[in-house]
Amino acid sequence: MSVVNLFGTAAALPDAWRSRPLGEVGTACIKVLRMDELPVEEEAHSTAEVLLVLDGKLELSVEDAEVTVGPGDMYLVKAGARHAVRPGSRGTLVIMEAPEGPEGD
Repeated sequence: MSVVNLFGTAAALPDAWRSRPLGEVGTACIKVLRMDELPVEEEAHSTAEVLLVLDGKLELSVEDAEVTVGPGDMYLVKAGARHAVRPGSRGTLVIMEAPEGPEGD
């Protein structure tokens, strides 16, 4: 694989909050996406996921607590934790997650 410019890749995505897979490490998928100011509905996964903010900020609600993740910060969402994106999130986000289902459990 060649060098990937994360900022350019995220900026070229047609829609905010639509991630682009970049590769895999073990069973984990690494994705990049562009955040916009709009919220994203609550969700929960059977596996943990890592959220790494490259620029901007990610405003989360995690199990009813408000969390702000800033540039250069990483947040680990534990498996099964209910989480949603609050309004005001913007910038570039990298997500690392293992697949859900029989292999990821």
